[in-house]
Amino acid sequence: MSDVASGDMGPWLSPDDLDFIRRKTPILYVDIIPVRLGQSGQLEAIGLLLSAKNDGIIRSIVSGRVLYHESIRDAIARHIEKDLGQMAIPQIPAHLAPFTVCEYFPTPGEGQHDPRQHAVSLAYIVPMVGDCEPSSDALEVSWFTPGEMNTASLQAEIDAKHRPLIR
Repeated sequence: MSDVASGDMGPWLSPDDLDFIRRKTPILYVDIIPVRLGQSGQLEAIGLLLSAKNDGIIRSIVSGRVLYHESIRDAIARHIEKDLGQMAIPQIPAHLAPFTVCEYFPTPGEGQHDPRQHAVSLAYIVPMVGDCEPSSDALEVSWFTPGEMNTASLQAEIDAKHRPLIR
């Protein structure tokens, strides 16, 4: 019997089911900051996606849900491939301890804000090699030096919920 015939839609939820779950329980995400490292391991550049949203052009990091029965490692790899393309080669660390854990709340003023849901995100810095090209909804992938990341003009373009992670 197929998954659809048995009523099991697999790891994906319908939009209505996802909205219902988002109102009832925290959702697990991974946030990934892609970086380029120099020969001796020094940070050379941080990658940001440029996307067109309803409220204008915005820069963000790679981010997305962890699916039911999906490992953290597989979720990181899936989101990197989805957003940065098949030629992007992540150097996912052997030990998957996040550099921080973020909480997003639907109520403004209670910390990081995501009007859709209460979410918990494991945040990773992932060195990249290979060619990173925009895919999915992104218009481009841009690389910025740590100094460029601190400019007021670039900070103003970054999705507000991702600014603390990038800092």
